[in-house]
Amino acid sequence: METPGRISASTDALDFTVENVEKALHQLYYDPNIENKNLAQKWLMQAQVSPQAWQFCWILLSPDKVPEIQYFGASALHTKISRYWSDIPTDQYESLKSQLFSQIACFSSGSKMVLTRLCVALASLALNTMPEAWPGAVAEMVRVFQEEGGGVDGRARCLALLELLTVLPEEFQTSRLPQYRKGQVRGALAREWGSVCPLLQQLLRRTDSPGAVKARVLRCLSSWVQLDVPLSESEGLVHDCFGALPDPELFDTAVEAIVNAISQPDSQRYVNTLLKLVPRVLALQDQLRAAVQNGDMETCHGICRIAVTLGENHSRTLLEQVDHWQSFLALVNMIMFCTGIPGHYPVNETTSSLTLIFWYTLQDEIMSFESEKQAVYLQVYRPVYFQLVDVLLHKAQFPSDQEYASWSSDEKEQFRIYRVDISDTLMYVYEMLGAELLSNLYDKLGRLLTNTEQPTSWQHTEALLYGFQSIAETIDVNYSDVIPGLIGLIPRININNVQLADTVMFTIGALAEWLADHPVMLSSVLPLVLQALGNPDLSVSSVSTLKKICRECKYDLPPYATNIVAVSQEVLIKQIHKTSQCMWLMQALGFLLSALPVEDILRNLHSLITPYIQQLEKLADETPNPANKLAIIHILGLLSNLFTTLDISKQDDESADGTAPPAD
Repeated sequence: METPGRISASTDALDFTVENVEKALHQLYYDPNIENKNLAQKWLMQAQVSPQAWQFCWILLSPDKVPEIQYFGASALHTKISRYWSDIPTDQYESLKSQLFSQIACFSSGSKMVLTRLCVALASLALNTMPEAWPGAVAEMVRVFQEEGGGVDGRARCLALLELLTVLPEEFQTSRLPQYRKGQVRGALAREWGSVCPLLQQLLRRTDSPGAVKARVLRCLSSWVQLDVPLSESEGLVHDCFGALPDPELFDTAVEAIVNAISQPDSQRYVNTLLKLVPRVLALQDQLRAAVQNGDMETCHGICRIAVTLGENHSRTLLEQVDHWQSFLALVNMIMFCTGIPGHYPVNETTSSLTLIFWYTLQDEIMSFESEKQAVYLQVYRPVYFQLVDVLLHKAQFPSDQEYASWSSDEKEQFRIYRVDISDTLMYVYEMLGAELLSNLYDKLGRLLTNTEQPTSWQHTEALLYGFQSIAETIDVNYSDVIPGLIGLIPRININNVQLADTVMFTIGALAEWLADHPVMLSSVLPLVLQALGNPDLSVSSVSTLKKICRECKYDLPPYATNIVAVSQEVLIKQIHKTSQCMWLMQALGFLLSALPVEDILRNLHSLITPYIQQLEKLADETPNPANKLAIIHILGLLSNLFTTLDISKQDDESADGTAPPAD
């Protein structure tokens, strides 16, 4: 040791004593110097794996030591057993096991964190000795802790046993056992479920069991079902978990246990058990509605997780039980209620997002049936999916301007991502509903915009347009007969809001390919895009839409070219847009100019480029500094993006053979 009471980097193995370990722990927890803390931590890690650890770990567990020191002793024990098992002589297994049982009994009324580490150490020992050296390990654990003695009260002993049984499967999941041993031990643990299940049932069903014991039972069940315990063998306990849901103290752990039990891959084999669970889930609807009424987001979330887990993992199994089609449809409608849960995500509710993957899964299962069977299911579920579209578009609506202004930037970002998820879902649903979905949206939008009696909220209009945009962005809508009507409706929209204007822009952009096939409609929408170009709040949507139109419709744009170039030049001079949008705008102009006659290209290039060339000349004469370096890079970027998309090869072909370029 360099100085009294301080651990140094040069300490050798001979110094791994109880006293030095205690000094190092004090240094780790209380020394304000971060370097000293790091030195202590490094030294303690070496101490933990040293041969001397077998001596000091038991002393550190003495009742007169503080919990931090006891915890290190228990951790050192676990490290030695889990990572250096081969160093332990076979004839010491029994004494090590007895000592651990004894320590766990002592700490059952002591520090919880030390107790857990000791349980993990004994669990590791059990995994290394099962099934040969310690057959019936779990049965023995149960027996030892059920025996009277040691002056430890029954409740503390019971909680210690439950902690041990809980960490045993968890330790198995993270253990470093070789693959062949993992298979053996998994089999041995599965056989031990017969000792665990009756104990858990007894404790959960006893009316005098304290809440803490019941909560630990539920945690223990959660842990064991992840070992692929057959659902038929845990069925009774899973039903007991439903009985625990009305208790607020047990609610979260009961939800976790149910979700873990029914999401195990093997559980779909137990059809009868699953069918018995459906009514239990449906019976939660009253509790769910009460939670919605009371604004209890956690209860809503938990019940929704149960319903979605059952539906998501077992859609096919439950769809195939044709005699029970009504109960599965009721479950689907319950999940629909969760999708449309009142309130705005993520401020008033966080539940609806959990349901989206279920709708993908159900659709995949229905569409995977052979055609005759599929037709029967579509008869039942197409109306459900049309209802889903209405629900999703309602959930995608923005809140009032005042409410939205009160949201934090993080909440706004979560809502944006949520809307993207809804958009992806709508796009997927289109695969099932087809053109009828677009007609449905168009009819709703038409009624909304032509209804003069009732005032229309911009949120409602925006959501319907967002639905169109979601589908048109990725699906070929060129053959849809409602798009001309939609393009005709867009100019009728009273655009008095940034979010609505953004969606109008993105919708026009999504229809750029359609506009290329129907250029007569350009005059309806292009003025809106050029007007939006001057609004910095619409920078991304207006510039990206203009770029798409210039790329897809360039051969139909010459009549509008002068206006497009003039507006673009104006916004570039005013520096309305950020750098990346300026680059996009130059790309748009490159596409546009490519379709013009050579003289017009040169004339427009002259007016576009001259100011930038003059700026470059001026900057080149200045003394180099960070500010003018950035300005030069910006101008070179603009010119580079313009020439990236400016393609005059068509002009060369035209002058060579005297023909006009094709209409794309």
